[in-house]
Amino acid sequence: MTHPVATFAGGCFWCIETVFNRLRGVESAVSGYMGGHTANPTYKDICNGDTGHAAVVQVTFDPDVISYRDLLDVFFTIHDPTQLNRQGNDVGTQYRSAIFWHTPEQKAEAEAAIAELAASKQFGAPIMTEVSEATTFHPAEDYHQRYYEQNPHQPYCQFVVAPKVAKAEGKFGDRLK
Repeated sequence: MTHPVATFAGGCFWCIETVFNRLRGVESAVSGYMGGHTANPTYKDICNGDTGHAAVVQVTFDPDVISYRDLLDVFFTIHDPTQLNRQGNDVGTQYRSAIFWHTPEQKAEAEAAIAELAASKQFGAPIMTEVSEATTFHPAEDYHQRYYEQNPHQPYCQFVVAPKVAKAEGKFGDRLK
């Protein structure tokens, strides 16, 4: 049986990929690029910010173990959906907050989750997350895959990735592998 995929953009893909790969029910979380107009983009291409691509993570998951709504809850916990075209010091459209839906049901769930967050005012600012139909997924270069696990002492990983991982572990510890 082929399991569904979900695609999220929330700043640097190293953060999101690391957290999703630790969740039970997630078969894989792959860093890559989506939403742009350049064929076969590279990391160097998207860093210029003019290809239209976002740094994304494509998650393959078992819905009998973890739901799409659960993935959305994790996504909104590990990034700031109120920032437009940035996450912290990572600035540009390639670092936008986005949910790329693969089915009409995913679109509806994403829009409902955003509406609930907006109504709750838990972030204290408008939600800037875009909801767009998934387009071609371009896997990132091999050195980006599982980057945090391979480079935990790299300064970016210590100061940006590790706190997001710790936050997710604290909130979703019962869902970890």
